[in-house]
Amino acid sequence: MALTKADIIDSVADNNGYSKKEATDKVGEILLEIIKRTLASGENVLISSFGKFCVNDGDFIFIYLSLP
Repeated sequence: MALTKADIIDSVADNNGYSKKEATDKVGEILLEIIKRTLASGENVLISSFGKFCVNDGDFIFIYLSLP
């Protein structure tokens, strides 16, 4: 089963008593924090159908993946 952005937002809103707007903001904040921590640990982050985030010798690199 694939989760969509809407599924995640709905779940966060329903399980935490947030409005959809509040849940959207929370999910965005959490995802950015996960990406930051992962990059800080030296690992790359790949978001399917979006792009790849990586750090190379201390420089941040974003590689955009073009859609077919």
